[in-house]
Amino acid sequence: MFNDPAQFLDHYYHFCAELLLGAWSFWQGGHDAQVDSARPDVTTAPPVHRAMPFLPTPTLLDGETDQTWFQLDWQDRILSTSSPGTSSRAWHFEKVLLADRSAAFRGEVCGGTNQRTAAESYHYMQRAGNLTKWWWEPIRRSVLRFGGVSDELLDIPVQVEADAMARVVAKPEDLTRDRKRQRIVVTYISRQGARRHLIDEDHKALVAALDEMCATRGWELNVVQAEKLSKDEQVSLMARTTILLGVHGNGLTHLILLPPTPISTVIEIFYPGGFAHDYEWTTRALGMKHFAVRNDTWSTHPRAPWVAYPEGFQGTQIPVHAPTVIKIIEDRVAGKLPNSEFLARVERIQERDDAS
Repeated sequence: MFNDPAQFLDHYYHFCAELLLGAWSFWQGGHDAQVDSARPDVTTAPPVHRAMPFLPTPTLLDGETDQTWFQLDWQDRILSTSSPGTSSRAWHFEKVLLADRSAAFRGEVCGGTNQRTAAESYHYMQRAGNLTKWWWEPIRRSVLRFGGVSDELLDIPVQVEADAMARVVAKPEDLTRDRKRQRIVVTYISRQGARRHLIDEDHKALVAALDEMCATRGWELNVVQAEKLSKDEQVSLMARTTILLGVHGNGLTHLILLPPTPISTVIEIFYPGGFAHDYEWTTRALGMKHFAVRNDTWSTHPRAPWVAYPEGFQGTQIPVHAPTVIKIIEDRVAGKLPNSEFLARVERIQERDDAS
């Protein structure tokens, strides 16, 4: 049962990367669920049969058109249990998960650190050791399969992980060799048709630099405006994307569909002085690497900038220094900017195997 204002329920990022991601991490962790890399579609947690947003007052989710069906649904339950002759009737749910935005903000991580409601359940379950590496895969793979994505693309993270582990990838030189075997796909989500976007000249310079880099190295480049693609086209593209970049905005929510590999990366462009944890925290929670670019400078966890929304943050004059972005991508693929969280996880797995 979701207790979240309507403005978040119909928003791609807030519903999928906050509410759904947080609820799923708690559901998986609460059941100490196991997801085997050999069958990452399957979780030992019980299936979720329904998701019920709780809106106690009439709320509009669809502009000025109609009262939301969620409210009507609750009214129907009230009538069916409180009408004359129904005093002994009640709705019974064997197991219920309650998600509440205001409760999350009372937590230490959400309320005091990053303002991401999903962070409360995720970090709690992580600290308890109840989340397997593949905890998000049943959701990611189900969505991609529904969008018509092939098993070959679905299995990218599993295959890359298997190759890496077999080659004892804790050594940087081994990671580099594995990177040369992995197909690199760079996807730039352009917001030039939206309100918040790059300076036109900087956008053109970035596209030209990306094109030259990918052509030289034999990588695939996609420059897209997501709103001009069908839903199936969008999820198919994300299923094979290695490096996702764009201006801070809703399109970067697609990172929840990226194949989590040792070099999966999100590069988020901010107005100078600005920063938000929306996609930074989500990227790291899914085991990938995030870079915040502010014109010609960049930062990454654990040295992320302070949250700030300066004048110009939502504007049309956001600058970016194309060589800075290119340098991040090239160094990332070359192994010069490794994912320390991934390496730490590999070391833990090796220590466990040695002990056994």
